[in-house]
Amino acid sequence: MEKVQSEIDKVIGSNEPQVIHRRQMPYTDAVIHEIQRFGNIVPNNLPHATTQDVNFRGYLLPKGIQVIPLLTSVLYDKDHFVKADEFYPEHFLDSNGKFVRKEAFIPFSAGKRSCAGENLAKMELFMFFTRLLQNFTFKALPGATLDLTPVVGVIGSPIPYKMCAIPRV
Repeated sequence: MEKVQSEIDKVIGSNEPQVIHRRQMPYTDAVIHEIQRFGNIVPNNLPHATTQDVNFRGYLLPKGIQVIPLLTSVLYDKDHFVKADEFYPEHFLDSNGKFVRKEAFIPFSAGKRSCAGENLAKMELFMFFTRLLQNFTFKALPGATLDLTPVVGVIGSPIPYKMCAIPRV
C-alpha cells in the first residue's frame, strides 16, 4: 500500500482528479492486476460449447460439447507467474519497473467470449482504487489477522472482516 500511495503522490499528488493514464503509474497498475489474478473472483468461467471437433491434449472434444474453462489453471500457472501462490505485483513489472502485459492474465476470460465490459471494468478499477488510496490508508483492526483464503462457491469472495479507513492528510 505504501508503494502505491507513494506513486500516487508522485504522479497525482493530493489534488482533485486529473487525466492520468495507467502507463504513468506502473506499480499501481501491477497491484490492481495482481489483485485480480490472486483474487481469482470467477475461477470457473461460464459454460461454452465447441463449434467444431477439437483435439485438445490428445482428447477429442466433439462439436457441440459443453466446456467449462477453469481460469484458475491459468491465473495460478507457475510457468507464467513465478510466485503463483503469493501476492506478488512484480509479476506484472519488468526489470525496469515498467508494466508488462501477461498472456496468462485472463480474469475476464479470453477470445470471442471474453467479458464485453472488460475495458470499462479496468478503467473503473483503476480510478476507484487510485482514488481510495489517494485519500485513505487502510489497516486491519488491532489484533486482527487478514485471511486471504476465499469463500468457496461459484465466485471466490473474500472472508468478511472489518478494516479501518484512515484519512490521509
